[in-house]
Amino acid sequence: MIYFKLPFDEQLYSTDQDSSVQSVSFHSFDTLSQIHFEGEIIDVPEQNLVTGLMTNDLLKDENHFNEETQTEYIRTLQEVINVIKENGLPKLVYSRRKIFRDFNGIDLNESFKNVCSSYPNAFRYLFNDGENAWMGAFSEVLGKFHKTTHEFETMALAGTLPVSEEWSEKEIEEQKPVTTYILDILRNYSDHVYQSETYDHISGNIKHLRTDFKTSIKPEDLDNLIQDLHPTPAVCGIPKDFCKKSIELYEKFPREFYAGYIKVETEENIQYFVNLRCARLYKDAIHIFVGGGITAQSNPEKEWIETELKSEAILKNLIS
Repeated sequence: MIYFKLPFDEQLYSTDQDSSVQSVSFHSFDTLSQIHFEGEIIDVPEQNLVTGLMTNDLLKDENHFNEETQTEYIRTLQEVINVIKENGLPKLVYSRRKIFRDFNGIDLNESFKNVCSSYPNAFRYLFNDGENAWMGAFSEVLGKFHKTTHEFETMALAGTLPVSEEWSEKEIEEQKPVTTYILDILRNYSDHVYQSETYDHISGNIKHLRTDFKTSIKPEDLDNLIQDLHPTPAVCGIPKDFCKKSIELYEKFPREFYAGYIKVETEENIQYFVNLRCARLYKDAIHIFVGGGITAQSNPEKEWIETELKSEAILKNLIS
């Protein structure tokens, strides 16, 4: 079972479970795991949401994970900052898993409605395939390919602050190499790339710095381009391969589908969304995944507060 809404679109969608087609798929951060939902994308009446969620029970949490304490997080993050300084890295993304167990289960129907209402400009989804149940909403587009025009769109997203705060040099400097990184990749596939000005991108109670890109590519290059772009600097760091190895070394938990991507294919286009603001759901627990872009100027205590802010943005939408 999957339900989702596209950015700026309040129509509820699902798939018709026709085994000959796979229109929606989830790819893990390491791309080694995928979940495919069979069938064409179909419109679903809102009242069907309640029935669908009531008939799909969540599993119990058998992981026995214990989340990082603030002291553990700050200690590890200082090691990460040292690696960044020693290797002259522009950015490395470090994440953690926040686990909630003191509740009497989650009302999937009302929680998903809250997520949809809080993030109208995001790809919003809820799925349960019998083994994995996830809910999320994030508005970073890894890529959008128009099948007729062959136009390809993507964005550079970096920096995080509460909506009311002003950007500092730390966030501005964090966004610059992300923009350069994506532009360099696109130029491998096209001689003409449009780049927008950098502007504020609002996502719930926080904001990011965003730069948009448009170009035209050959259809046969699409898969390779997506693999070059994933994982983006917003979820990994720069340079990509070195940062991926550092993430495996320093992060306490596997990312699973957090920081992976979601592929949605329709007749007109193929869209790829970064799965960043999300939670894995259990009958007796909620695992919320949060992270931040770390630079040589990062303050571990402030980074901890930022991840707390991000987890609260998810948790406030979940109703038990």
